[in-house]
Amino acid sequence: MKLPFALVWCLILHGVSGADTDEVSVSVMEGDSVTLNTGVKTNQQDRIRWYYNGICIAQINRDLSKICTDVQCNEGTERFRDRLKLDYQTGSLTITNTTDTDSGEYLLRITSGSSDTENTFSVSVHGVSAAEQDEVKRKSVMEGESVTLVLGLRRKPSDVMTWYFNDIHIAEMTGDQSKICTDVQCKERFRDRLKLDHQTGSLIITNTRNTDSGEYKLQINNSRFSIIKSFSVSVTGDLAKGDLGKGKQYKMETGHCAMIILRRMMFQKKRPFTLAVHRRVLLMISPIWRLRLHCKKLKNILS
Repeated sequence: MKLPFALVWCLILHGVSGADTDEVSVSVMEGDSVTLNTGVKTNQQDRIRWYYNGICIAQINRDLSKICTDVQCNEGTERFRDRLKLDYQTGSLTITNTTDTDSGEYLLRITSGSSDTENTFSVSVHGVSAAEQDEVKRKSVMEGESVTLVLGLRRKPSDVMTWYFNDIHIAEMTGDQSKICTDVQCKERFRDRLKLDHQTGSLIITNTRNTDSGEYKLQINNSRFSIIKSFSVSVTGDLAKGDLGKGKQYKMETGHCAMIILRRMMFQKKRPFTLAVHRRVLLMISPIWRLRLHCKKLKNILS
């Protein structure tokens, strides 16, 4: 069932008391990755097994002699199709690129000696429309504008939120404390242009530059599970402001020349060019114009 984005984002963590059982509830948005933590070390347990709705989907032994995921554990079960990852050190299970069909109960069974300990993770994956998902996860802005990577949730004090840009650590929030650009590489790239929303953990990039284009990832961690959200940001030059480098300026000048020549040919009736034809030719010659057809300079030429 598709839900409005405002209702999708929530993280719920609660425990159910019991001698050998524990229950954790996790809600994520379709497309996110989620890791269900065991809280133990593999070399200290005899065997760790994961079950989805009663079907074994992952297993690892102390000596690593038996390791399997999905169809390798249970022939004929291909629900996850290479989207399961098992941490060899802890036995924690990661589900990548989640879909709404991944919702259900995940049972963790840890065998140590003659005793078994079981933990249940109730996972809810909320589907959203492709258009909503694209709007949230793909951002396109002009240079100089600000962009906010919105989470749509209220941050829990126990959550540790870490932001990465192309796998470079750029920001972190723990409790009431936040750290932004603690290393030289990050400081040189962003130069005080990053901000964190202390209520939600959303990342704000001010006065954007084309070098800010790339992949941004947020990792939300607590003791029982972690969630990874991915964003794609594209920053393009603003032609209307004339804020172009030499290479882009060359393309602009080439486009002007091409248009002038084509217009002369059309009016002199040397060839039956139409406005649509010479516009398409111009776009092939100068690809950067394809980004902003509403640019004032381009409008003036085509008028």
